[in-house]
Amino acid sequence: MNSTKPLQERIDNYLTTYISQFAPSNLQQAMSYSLLAGGKRIRPILVYLTGQMFNCPLDKLDPIAAAIESMHTYSLIHDDLPAMDNDNLRRGKPTCHIQFGQAEAILAGDALQSLAFSLLCENQHIDNQSKINMISELANASGLAGMCLGQSLDLQAEHQKVTLEHLQNIHNYKTGALIQAAVRLGAYASGDVAKPYYQMLDDYAQAIGLAFQIQDDILDVIGEQELMGKPQGSDIALEKSTYPALVGLQNAIEMTNTLYRQAIDSLRQIPYNSQPLQDLAGFIINRNS
Repeated sequence: MNSTKPLQERIDNYLTTYISQFAPSNLQQAMSYSLLAGGKRIRPILVYLTGQMFNCPLDKLDPIAAAIESMHTYSLIHDDLPAMDNDNLRRGKPTCHIQFGQAEAILAGDALQSLAFSLLCENQHIDNQSKINMISELANASGLAGMCLGQSLDLQAEHQKVTLEHLQNIHNYKTGALIQAAVRLGAYASGDVAKPYYQMLDDYAQAIGLAFQIQDDILDVIGEQELMGKPQGSDIALEKSTYPALVGLQNAIEMTNTLYRQAIDSLRQIPYNSQPLQDLAGFIINRNS
């Protein structure tokens, strides 16, 4: 993903500067530890690439990209907790609760969630109505109608065999909702020029969101721990339903290829330069971490 490296560096620098403005404390350190731990930054990059497609200035997109990464990081901290996935490793480092204790990790996640909305509210480049739209979008994608519901359904599905349809439903909420929100926020920031293409962008986001999760499941079977930054086989250990378990490894790979083609077809209906978003879709299904 070399073509998006400047955007990775941009969001890393923005997040580092933003979080450093707060007075040092255990909470600030725990938040920084997870927020600045690296990662692929797929969601903020989606904000940037969608906005750039419609010639939206990067300065306008910075707080939005930071908001969605803050929300995503909160979800990872809580997802790793003993009461949920009970993971000890994230992005190649001890998870937040291992490093700082469970109570501080819970608070760090809580504070990152609220920080996401502060970032949207403080964006001086966005008019108030657009801010309201973005806050509503991120809230819906993150809560009972999105990511949190998906996480709840995922926990309920442990130690059970679910149908393929139900598994897709879980991941459309758990992973897809926030990915779709990233694309939508980039489009909202772009103003009226993007409005005719909301449906095409939604179709693209839904396809890559599901492909992202299927590839995660594939990597849990065949990935290398050193590259993934987390233990291989963690889903198997929790007896989670996964795409390779339900349809077989090769069929799961074929599913990602089909979703990739759907994503590209959706973008080709938009009369702007969508090549960077197409390249990102290719990265998602070919990544090894």
